[in-house]
Amino acid sequence: MSTPYDTLGVQKNASGDEIKKAYRKLARKHHPDANAGDKDSEERFKEVQTAYDVLSDPEKRKQYDRYGSQNGRPGPAGGPNVDFGNFDLGDIFGGMFGGGAARTRTRAARQPVRGSDIEAQVHLSFEDSLHGADAKVPVDMMTACRECAGTGARPGTAPVICPDCNGRGVRTESQGLFALSQPCPRCRGNGTVIEKPCPNCQGTGRERRIKTYTVKIKPGVKDGTRIKLKGKGEAGQNGGPAGDLIVVTRVSESPIYERRGDNLVVEVPVSYSQAALGDKVEVPTPDGPVSLKIPAGSEDGKLLRIKGRGAPKLNGSGKGDVLARVRIQVPKRINKKEREILEELKKVGG
Repeated sequence: MSTPYDTLGVQKNASGDEIKKAYRKLARKHHPDANAGDKDSEERFKEVQTAYDVLSDPEKRKQYDRYGSQNGRPGPAGGPNVDFGNFDLGDIFGGMFGGGAARTRTRAARQPVRGSDIEAQVHLSFEDSLHGADAKVPVDMMTACRECAGTGARPGTAPVICPDCNGRGVRTESQGLFALSQPCPRCRGNGTVIEKPCPNCQGTGRERRIKTYTVKIKPGVKDGTRIKLKGKGEAGQNGGPAGDLIVVTRVSESPIYERRGDNLVVEVPVSYSQAALGDKVEVPTPDGPVSLKIPAGSEDGKLLRIKGRGAPKLNGSGKGDVLARVRIQVPKRINKKEREILEELKKVGG
């Protein structure tokens, strides 16, 4: 029997990104829309979807790796991993103590499955990262089918109770004193069948399409900031909630500023005489130029702080600072008078 790892063609230690990449490749290849009328591709698509539902959920994957079954129930102590999800103990004891007739039980409802989280990137200019923006984010995702609203049945129809198991999801076979229950092969344990599949989604209830969201970018985001949009991920199954959309910001570098947390570093060129004697210079900040005093005797590389003129603090109030780095400009050519002055300074150790 193949495992979810075999179905997706990944190693057991595969990362979440590797699993998602393998799933998307196989889903595109076997999607019913691309293989109309091909039953093998349709079955393969369902197998791929089932495998991804297990491995994309950290808890389900953990249970599968530990117990070897998708429902996470362990086998007998000291024995092999056995999935008892298809084994009806109620039927066994009903057959032994109920006059040989299997005890009737209500089929357990299909468990809702939460949709997968999706990660998308949004590219911002450095200025937008400081001031905020409304960004359009297109996302390639699985959503509820627009034609059948996720039921999988042709519009105007609905799934019906499986006639083979009467909606129980299991079929019982008598074996002497025992009555063993197995998933109904016709409805695959769902209890319902789709007699007229939706032509748009081929009965899966989901379709892949691109949705575009408008994401409000707050002032102060950095490169790699993660923004969660709850419930905007892939559609759930069996009535389960949708996953989340994680938007990762990618911020372009600034030609002027170097970002250090909420502080911005900017280089300020000054002449030798300005550095030696002191002066006032204009320093660019995101809010406009600011006059800054250069102390006499400033050395090359000295950092001077301008408080509250840096990047907005994303998770707090206020702003960081602008750090002005003094860069002494040495002239490549000097006139005769300038040379004489420098020679004099050299003699006195200036």
